Amino acid sequence: MKKILLLLCCIFAVSAVFAQLPTFGVRGGLSFANFAASDGTHSGTASTVNTFALGVFADFKTGSNFSIQPGIGYAGKGSVGADAKTGNAADIKTYYLQIPVNIVYHFPAAFGHVYLGAGPYAGIALSGKVKGKYSSTLNENLHFGDGPDDFKRTDFGLNGIGGFEFEGGFIIGINYDLGLSSIVHLDPITIKNRVFGISAGYKF
Repeated sequence: MKKILLLLCCIFAVSAVFAQLPTFGVRGGLSFANFAASDGTHSGTASTVNTFALGVFADFKTGSNFSIQPGIGYAGKGSVGADAKTGNAADIKTYYLQIPVNIVYHFPAAFGHVYLGAGPYAGIALSGKVKGKYSSTLNENLHFGDGPDDFKRTDFGLNGIGGFEFEGGFIIGINYDLGLSSIVHLDPITIKNRVFGISAGYKF
């Protein structure tokens, strides 16, 4: 929680440092999420689940080509796991309040500009559910906390974005979240979020 508060302070500091008024935008789209797991010796990734993300952001210009983009959004993550009772496949979905702060470079182009950016993100889990992929017998809420069977409440990592912004403000883009913190209490086993997304939006 302290790390998230520090990130929020950084966002407010951005607005105080740059006198130029920011522009604001909204974006949303499809996400393709999975888990990367490791036991310290072996590692691998689980199958992908489809989910979604929605958010708003501010764009603070720091020069002719650079800007800083803090944002806040609702981000779906998860993966395909196995039902502990039957061994059958199950969809695991988690939903976070996510706060990214990206440094973005803009390349002028016909009808607008191409943009590429990256930065850290912090997330707070809001809810989660596990459902049987081929059966309705499994349908349970996930628990977040400090217990050995709980998911961790927080998620931290790096975020990358890219896309095209048209002169009228319409945006199409892609993004990738690379989770750096384990979301489970299973030391030495770690499970980290991986998310690829496609989105559309509008900058005012």
